[in-house]
Amino acid sequence: MTTATPDATTATGPAGHAISLDDVRRAAAVIADHVLRTPFVPAPRLSELTGATVFVKYENMHPTGAFKERGAVNKLLGLSDEERRRGVIAMSAGNHAQAVAYHARRFGIPATIVMPVSTPLVKVESTRGYGARVILDGETLAEAAERAEALAEVEGLVFVHPYDDPAVMAGQGTVALEMLTDVPELDQLVVPVGGGGLISGIAIAAKALAPAVEVIGVEAALYPSFHNALTGETRPIGGPTLAEGIAVKKVGRLTLPVVRDLVSRLILVEEVFIEQAVSVYATLQHSMAEGAGAAGLAAMLREPDTFRGRRVGLVLCGGNIDARLLASVMVRELERADRIVSFRITASDRPGFLGTIASRLGELGANILEVSHGRLFLDVPAKGVTIDLTVETRGADHTLDIIEALARDGHAPQRMSPRGLSEPPF
Repeated sequence: MTTATPDATTATGPAGHAISLDDVRRAAAVIADHVLRTPFVPAPRLSELTGATVFVKYENMHPTGAFKERGAVNKLLGLSDEERRRGVIAMSAGNHAQAVAYHARRFGIPATIVMPVSTPLVKVESTRGYGARVILDGETLAEAAERAEALAEVEGLVFVHPYDDPAVMAGQGTVALEMLTDVPELDQLVVPVGGGGLISGIAIAAKALAPAVEVIGVEAALYPSFHNALTGETRPIGGPTLAEGIAVKKVGRLTLPVVRDLVSRLILVEEVFIEQAVSVYATLQHSMAEGAGAAGLAAMLREPDTFRGRRVGLVLCGGNIDARLLASVMVRELERADRIVSFRITASDRPGFLGTIASRLGELGANILEVSHGRLFLDVPAKGVTIDLTVETRGADHTLDIIEALARDGHAPQRMSPRGLSEPPF
């Protein structure tokens, strides 16, 4: 998907677009005293990993952990006194919810948030902690939106849409103003895409200020909503994704024309790349990234040739990831890199054998994480024993050295995975 370079009309708000550069600039002035101006800094280790010159916009540093505060503040401060008295309602899988709840409390505005029942607990509890009335309803954002819209009608609340609202879009676009002020010579901006509020605001501002810059959107492969809308394809939409923050089935009515006109291309990223990106942010950048927040980096890992040699601005748009989920992702990445490996040894059941194996692994530089004896399996001789071991190594080469050494010792190790034993040889 390619688009033409915007002309002068585009720079001030073309026909069919809900907002213009002037709207984004006004939003920047409105939110300046209420929203953190987040760092946008070089990431040398990511540059080394990807072959590009990478800069990261740390939107995970907001008090609620995500960029959504920008649009929420711009919307809330634009309400009339009567609307503020009635209160607001929003639907969200988490980050928009927290942003609306947090700033509504600051501004003395009653807030109700409808969240899908599958929303991570950390986001639900954080939203409640900001003083909002939280209602869990629906399996998807679409179902939660229906409940929120119904409540808004019944209770006279102002609906604060997470992306399909000009004030919200303009607020999110302030990200681009800051990025291009700090690093004007960027070649590419890589932006996670859910309903399109962030990328549409960024695209409006970026293409007006720097027409040559490429704005590249990234969707979770399980939720190719914009891809389908722009290409006419009917790829399936749905499924469990680490990037629940961009797991949107319905694109915005206001955001779609902007993405169609100003976004250079969309990249779909599979779960394995999203997991890898979350892990890379944690290990190389020492920064928390939720799945949606890491989607831009996931695209660079998936398609390095698209970015190699370019000056790339990544938007790390959110860091609200459950601690247990992050731990699981980190361990899975260690397993993929063969730094954690499980294997089984079958031998005669004799005293001291486990100690012999443990000592040998220590000599080989492996760290034993878990060990389990099995004497009652029918595929093991009556006088035999299985020893299942999980060890930590320095990487794939070290793992291979350990397995080959155990094989030379006559132990015939068999690789284990969640799906069972591999066939020998290891």
